[in-house]
Amino acid sequence: MATISEIILIVLVILAFLLLVAGVGIYFLVKVGRKAAVKARQATTRLTTHVNAMGTGDAAEVERLRLDLRREVSLTRQAVEQAQQQGWGLGDLPVLLADLTAQADVHDGQLGMYAQQRRVSPYVDHATLDRLREHQAKLTAMCARIRADLLSDQVQHTATGIDDLHSRTDLEIEARRRAPDPLDEIDDLYRRTMQERRDPS
Repeated sequence: MATISEIILIVLVILAFLLLVAGVGIYFLVKVGRKAAVKARQATTRLTTHVNAMGTGDAAEVERLRLDLRREVSLTRQAVEQAQQQGWGLGDLPVLLADLTAQADVHDGQLGMYAQQRRVSPYVDHATLDRLREHQAKLTAMCARIRADLLSDQVQHTATGIDDLHSRTDLEIEARRRAPDPLDEIDDLYRRTMQERRDPS
């Protein structure tokens, strides 16, 4: 009787363990599925923007503005991350980039809304489009200035490293040269003197 209850207990423990493993597996599958759905939605949005940018008219122009802005922000983010990895002192630049990215996202949403309205409505709001272009120009100019400043710093760091390496190379080459032997110099001077005495002209 005791052995049957022990067997049932072991079976129940194994079933509980299998249910736990299945629950954890389902949890991770749902989590991965949600991430995949978000990535697929983002890819679809990007693809739609690229397709819409190929057209003509104001809506296509606005979609091209969106692509330009995304590219500028992405390049700037890469430049800042590279500078951080190299251990440069960036001050508040990462915080500034975060604020700039947030503002670019807002602007991207406004551009998307304008492009969508422009595709379905024949009425053109030129004043809003001009303001959107103005905001676009300011945001892309800020990105370009940040990248130019980081590139200037990088070139300065590189120049310092190259100058240091050049000096070390000169010192190493000089150190590897054989020091002149004073006896050889005296011998050479004696030979020249004797030659001059033989050939007085």
